[in-house]
Amino acid sequence: MREVPTNNWSRILPGIALCTAISLAAMGLQAIEEHWTGRPWLEALVIAILLGTILRTAWTPGPRWTPGINFSAKTLLEVAVVLLGASISFQAVMQAGLGLIIGIAAVVAVAILASYGLCRLLGLPKRMAVLVACGNSICGNSAIAAVAPVIGAKPEDVASSIAFTAVLGVIVVLTLPILVPLLGLSLTQYGVLAGLTVYAVPQVLAATVPIGLVSTQLGTLVKLVRVLMLGPVVIVLSILGGRETSTSKTGLSLKKLVPWFIIGFLGLAALRSFGVIPEAILSAILPTATMLTIISMAALGLGVDLKVLGRVGGRVTLAVTLSLLVLVSISLGLIWLLGLS
Repeated sequence: MREVPTNNWSRILPGIALCTAISLAAMGLQAIEEHWTGRPWLEALVIAILLGTILRTAWTPGPRWTPGINFSAKTLLEVAVVLLGASISFQAVMQAGLGLIIGIAAVVAVAILASYGLCRLLGLPKRMAVLVACGNSICGNSAIAAVAPVIGAKPEDVASSIAFTAVLGVIVVLTLPILVPLLGLSLTQYGVLAGLTVYAVPQVLAATVPIGLVSTQLGTLVKLVRVLMLGPVVIVLSILGGRETSTSKTGLSLKKLVPWFIIGFLGLAALRSFGVIPEAILSAILPTATMLTIISMAALGLGVDLKVLGRVGGRVTLAVTLSLLVLVSISLGLIWLLGLS
């Protein structure tokens, strides 16, 4: 990460303050939502994008705000990705068993390739296709936010991908339990299905708690293994991106192939796994990562032109929906293949 010279802080502070204010408003709205409905149907991350987009539609930020908005959308997001590594524990992953771990990795890989192919067939740009594929196949908003800086995605691509993925995420939580009686799924089978298809960990809880404790425990574990796939996927995308942008020069460095924040992400994951990070520090790292991500999403919202979203809305909706159906089908196939009962 590049240091920001002291004389530049005065340039970026107004934009950071604006993004922070939007983020605090989003968190307040989520708290109100939880108070009245009992759960956050729209997370603060999504609300921040929506508020930023609404503000950008009514008002175009001038030169005073732009440096800080850009800093929030890029650098703060990269820092958040690093801190998210502290949420991964390799020991918890190994408890799932080698067969299931390999199966989860295979589901993620096949789902990404299938989703990307569908998006391209529907005419979506390459970068947006990658965002939709990774968001659907791994962990929704967090995957999109982590992949975006690696592939150089445009703010409108990120915002539209997250917006449509968020809507479908809520729909999945509401409709997935219906498959239990329709398909005659056991608690174990439904837990695996929920862990493989629902986007966020809180949403896994919302989708599985009404079904049973076994489904909740297994669904959460499968979800954590699925989230761990984000690291390898982002590294692969970094390497592929480095190859695409390289010329005849040889000897690409690790720094060019793998961004600093991905190395940081894996480093923190390793430290967490070896128990090096004290619990007190860990309890502060994760909320900080969440807050920085929300601020970054507010910044991305401030860079979105609703007219652009309107032009791609129908195609993105269809692409995300079809990708999700593919993911559900592949997940059911894995459950059948492993003979889970």
